[in-house]
Amino acid sequence: MKKVKFMLAVTVVLTMLAGCGTKEKPAAVVSGTDSADSKSPITLTWFDKNTGDPFTNPVAKAIIEKTGVTVEVQQPTGNAVEKLNLMLASNDLPDVVMLDRGSDIMNKYIATGAVIPLNDLIDQYGPNIKAMYGDTLKRTRSDDGKNYYLANWYGLEQYPVFGFMMRMDIMKELGVGEKVSNGEPFTAQEFEDLLLKFKEKYPTIEGKPSIPMTLNGENIGGVSGTFKGMFGMMPYYEVNDELKKDIRDPRYLEMVKFMNSLYHKGLLDKEWATIKTKQFEQKLAAGNVFATVEALWNVGTSNTLLKAEAKDQATKDERQFYQYKVLAPGVEADQTTYGPKSSLGWDGVAISKTNSDPVRTIKMLDFLASEEGQYLLMWGVEGKDWDIKDGKHVPRQEVLDAFTKNWNEAAKSTGIRKWTWAIKNGPGADGTPYDLIGRYATDPTTDLAIKNLADTSFDTAPYDNLGPAGGTAEAIMETKVTETINKYFLKMALAPSEAQVTELYNQMMKEVDAAGLPKLEKIYNENYKKRMALWNN
Repeated sequence: MKKVKFMLAVTVVLTMLAGCGTKEKPAAVVSGTDSADSKSPITLTWFDKNTGDPFTNPVAKAIIEKTGVTVEVQQPTGNAVEKLNLMLASNDLPDVVMLDRGSDIMNKYIATGAVIPLNDLIDQYGPNIKAMYGDTLKRTRSDDGKNYYLANWYGLEQYPVFGFMMRMDIMKELGVGEKVSNGEPFTAQEFEDLLLKFKEKYPTIEGKPSIPMTLNGENIGGVSGTFKGMFGMMPYYEVNDELKKDIRDPRYLEMVKFMNSLYHKGLLDKEWATIKTKQFEQKLAAGNVFATVEALWNVGTSNTLLKAEAKDQATKDERQFYQYKVLAPGVEADQTTYGPKSSLGWDGVAISKTNSDPVRTIKMLDFLASEEGQYLLMWGVEGKDWDIKDGKHVPRQEVLDAFTKNWNEAAKSTGIRKWTWAIKNGPGADGTPYDLIGRYATDPTTDLAIKNLADTSFDTAPYDNLGPAGGTAEAIMETKVTETINKYFLKMALAPSEAQVTELYNQMMKEVDAAGLPKLEKIYNENYKKRMALWNN
């Protein structure tokens, strides 16, 4: 049997190699031992960096029943990339690998032929993949025009990411009025005035010195992402049809000057630059902080602790940080960019060259990509976890309650949201979201964030991973540039005066140019033009 599998694997590889530079062979030549319609039991080894749970929960059993495929999940106990490199070097590959999409390790697996092209397999056995993915397949092609993976969490979703967070109960005490919940944005001056009112009205709270605004010094991406969103900045500054590093955008200097002004007026926590995530969460939960900036999902722990101290249900809902849109001077509400999201998702699911039955594998993935498969993966089993009522998917309350009580345990016991393979963002045909737990049952903070900030979502896919290839001299150059920008970002935010902010900015620009930024910008533009040509071909 081993010899048969080996010969089949050799056939797969030789077929793929023969197709390089020419039209691919029909997928039937890599069909394996089973016929295209077979659902006889087979087992696939599957590397999943996100979970190592056994494939035995109710959702897994339903997948096995539908496809005949059992999954033997492999997950590293240590560094996933190290494990993937080791598997590649030893040629000890699982049947399926799930890697970070667009990462160096994914590119290495593609370049070395460790994963096979999927185009012909999808053409013959992937009708659901074609229907669900649509143009995403076009956008996830490699430079040779072939698809080597299926994106995960794909599709642009109108959903909030970054924003200014403020305690609703304190906002009401400060006389904000209808802006607390009507979706209307705040101007930069209105936001600053709120911080000043808070500082004047509450020198201390519960015996502790009040803090108008604090930030997570360990999450510079969240800090800078929010302030950039306020100023309507994009991942790159585009001028004369050329992409430049965003620090060349005139709004970048305006942004750090605004941060610096809050710091000088005593409205920004003096310790924020050195605060770690755990300390940040503890500060927010202590009850004496009014505002912060963050991604929507990064204040959940603090909000839970704040609610625990509330006296009644109404107070619980208001004693939390809610997310709002703040407009920089001259920036309209629809010009803000608080919601960077890639329509091409996070991960990629690929079939390895040693997979003895690519057809059965793609047929399984086609089922998972279908409407039926999406609801199974993300909602669980019909009649057990959800029902169809009036033509719509309706979850059973006990399932929602279980996830509210203990998310991890509920996912483990039901299988809901445990296997996130080929997942699509957005709603299904009946309007209910594929992601039951993440989107169907929301809380008041999420509902208001959607109302305030969902319209700031924009697609970062055209700009993702435009930098140099990993391991090159230019990659080292880019690391140096990034480290320099992060260093100066903190220096500018904490500078003693606005004049020094400008001085530091000019010094930063000299250093990044000397470190090779102009050369990197040429690479960004070359890669961007190649990508646009590939997408439009």
